[in-house]
Amino acid sequence: MKFRVERDVLAEAVTWVARGLPARPPVPVLAGVLIEASDEGTITLSAFDYEVSAKVTVAADVSTPGTVLVLGRLLADISRNLPDRPVDVSAEGNKVQVTCGSSRFSLLLMPADDYPTLPSSPEPSGSIAGDVFTQAVAQVAIAADKGDTLPILTGVRMEIDGEKVTLLATDRYRLAMRELTWHPSATDASHVALIPARTLSDTARALGASGSIELALGGSAGGDGLIGFEAGQRRTTTRLLDGEYPKVTSIFPSSVDTEAVISTAALVEAVKRVSLVAERNTPIRLKFTDGQVTIEAGTGDDAQASEAVESTLTGPEIEIAFNPHFLLDGLGAVGTAYSRLSFTQPSRPAVLSGQAEPDGEADQSYRYVLMPVRFAS
Repeated sequence: MKFRVERDVLAEAVTWVARGLPARPPVPVLAGVLIEASDEGTITLSAFDYEVSAKVTVAADVSTPGTVLVLGRLLADISRNLPDRPVDVSAEGNKVQVTCGSSRFSLLLMPADDYPTLPSSPEPSGSIAGDVFTQAVAQVAIAADKGDTLPILTGVRMEIDGEKVTLLATDRYRLAMRELTWHPSATDASHVALIPARTLSDTARALGASGSIELALGGSAGGDGLIGFEAGQRRTTTRLLDGEYPKVTSIFPSSVDTEAVISTAALVEAVKRVSLVAERNTPIRLKFTDGQVTIEAGTGDDAQASEAVESTLTGPEIEIAFNPHFLLDGLGAVGTAYSRLSFTQPSRPAVLSGQAEPDGEADQSYRYVLMPVRFAS
């Protein structure tokens, strides 16, 4: 095998494919990136860890077609640090030679015959705008469970009904839901998939710069247990999580007693400052009165802080406490100049949504439900 490729093209391709390689692979070959050089003038790089697969095809000047397997992270590090000149890659004996200008590297060949076959992605089910998808995934994935006590809660539930896509995630302390539209191949499209949140976030960030992302799902339960994403020459699949996701949409309050509209940026800054004195796992208190919200933290002999932010209140005054980090996550995900907080009572979940203007309508396409924390009165 022998080919020449532009440095930036190689570095970007290897970095993207190698991003999900396991730090401690169950078998050594899974630390490798498979490089297939075709006499059609392309090289295809692949990686697979039995859960997530990634494949990208780029243009190259191929002198001798062939297939090699080399350590992925090492090749990614080398590629990114090469001088800005064309890169020559060739297999010689049991080594792969990488030459760029006066830089030369010899990498040990890994046994390509032992490398597992990558799963084939299901047929494309439709497409979605890359920037919209990336934002939606980021807004929802923050609420997925980071631990492994309940593996099913580490996923993002994707439900597709015709042109409507609903993304949902919860860790039992907060819940995020985003509704958006896509372009299905069939108008009666119906799918439900539970996708690992971390993998979905990585994929959305990696493919989001593309104008459009194709989604490939199997049957109503995810087909053969895979979901595929494709943008340009980049293709990736991930294994879906098994199990029945809890019916958590009932958490959304059916009625609202009090609503407050606040500048998102002003509330974020105030919460950050006040929470500096809140010890680990200590809530901050928010007192909503006519014209302002007062944010407080600390009690008794502990350090204390308070700050007031202008707010428009509709309904009775209310005092409620939240985990400051969870509140900041939601405010950071809203993506609008103003935030609307909707309450029923201090012991019931509150709903955060965004709006562009202080006296405008709330954007209900994204809702972030936050469980209050009990505090000593």
